[in-house]
Amino acid sequence: MAETLSVTDMLPNKFEPKRKFRWVFAIEGIDSFLMKTSARPTVTTTEQEIPFINSFRYIAGKTKFEQISLTLHDPIAPSGAQQVMEWIRTGFESVSGRAGYADFYKRDCQLKLLDPVGTVVELWDLKGCMLVTTNFNDLDYGSEDPTEIAITIRADNIVLQF
Repeated sequence: MAETLSVTDMLPNKFEPKRKFRWVFAIEGIDSFLMKTSARPTVTTTEQEIPFINSFRYIAGKTKFEQISLTLHDPIAPSGAQQVMEWIRTGFESVSGRAGYADFYKRDCQLKLLDPVGTVVELWDLKGCMLVTTNFNDLDYGSEDPTEIAITIRADNIVLQF
């Protein structure tokens, strides 16, 4: 049977979208205002194939959190390169060749999405983050662009608090 919708069901609800430019990424030892771009978490779950008669069934396998890419501004002071390099040195010291314990180089991070007045409306806790790649990027006499640092981190666990 056909359903007739009431007028109130057809009117759009008022809403305020989350905006791509209202966020703060907090990493211990790195100033939050240095963050220029960030990816949001990506979760991948493998699938397990189960043969069944003439077809297949699928169930969820293991789940992992993918790497997160960030771009940082690199001002003269405070030096973004120095702050990132200090994190690198907790895992590997290039002068001595010594590596560090996971307790030294893993850090907890937070990604906070904000509403128009600055209230946190979405909070991601990233537990046990380590640096996977760091790219201090290129220099160019022909460019007036500011320098940037690209980093990729991997988290052991990611929790969306709200």
